[in-house]
Amino acid sequence: MKEKVLNTIKKYNLIKNGDKIVLGVSGGPDSISMLDILNNIKKENQINFNITVAHVNHLIREEAIDDEKYVQEYCEKNKIEYYIKRIDVQNIARERKIGTEEAGRIARYDFFEEILEKTNSNKIGIAHNKNDKIETIIMHILRGSGISGLKGIEPIRDNKYIRPLIECERTEIEQYCEEYKLNPRIDKTNFENEYTRNKIRNIVIPYIKEEFNPNIIETINRLSELVTEEDNFIENVVKEQYKKILINQEKNEIILNLKEFNNMEKVIRARMILYTTKQLTGSSQKIEKIHIQDIIKLCENNIGNKFLTPNKNLKILIKDKKIFFLKIE
Repeated sequence: MKEKVLNTIKKYNLIKNGDKIVLGVSGGPDSISMLDILNNIKKENQINFNITVAHVNHLIREEAIDDEKYVQEYCEKNKIEYYIKRIDVQNIARERKIGTEEAGRIARYDFFEEILEKTNSNKIGIAHNKNDKIETIIMHILRGSGISGLKGIEPIRDNKYIRPLIECERTEIEQYCEEYKLNPRIDKTNFENEYTRNKIRNIVIPYIKEEFNPNIIETINRLSELVTEEDNFIENVVKEQYKKILINQEKNEIILNLKEFNNMEKVIRARMILYTTKQLTGSSQKIEKIHIQDIIKLCENNIGNKFLTPNKNLKILIKDKKIFFLKIE
């Protein structure tokens, strides 16, 4: 498995000499095997990089204190720098009126970013594996995702978040833990079918394996790879077209040529809206299909000074044969 991880690192250029990486480690099989493998690669001087471990105790399960101790002991035994933080995730969920799972994810990533800055690191290692990727794709399908959703979890995002285990299946990870006697912590909530992901993991995928396709993980993974290639191609086309129709770009405003925008294929126009929004606000996550359709319609009609506000961060204005993307502070 170590060779597979090393090949993944090389294939996607996840780790370079001189990198300083914060690893998110819960103590479960995925994250502890990621830590163990990367630590061994580092010790063998195959790549010159530094590791810091970040562990979050969500204060939800009674066993969480044992998870915390497990990570602490592993790091001390292997002389690895580590940081641990206890966060009342349920309280955060109540205050922000969001789900516990989402609150936990936000808390973890905020802490990883905090340690990244504190240790002057440049990357964050997350222990998502191939099964996680396929579960994510199925979730996206159920929610009516577009092509991008079929890519699933990418090996590297924003040149900062890396996933060295993304080409390893869960069974391989469990075997690795057993072979090297890592005795990882097991989160019993993974077996409870309260959340959508757990239902897909524990009910949907086993059913598909038994009734339709025993190799469903690999089958969907191949689909994801094909989609990724095509999506990257379209994205490059959009970037080139963006340069051609861009009139002006500032911190809180991007102006595009309306006529040239309307002359594009509809699929490129839709992608252009997402791409421009991301350029302006840093994210296109809150732009839904219905928003894109409304913006395209607004641009096609081109009557007077009309505007739309797809979300609280963005305003689209049509004026003087131009499209104004305005960031709302």
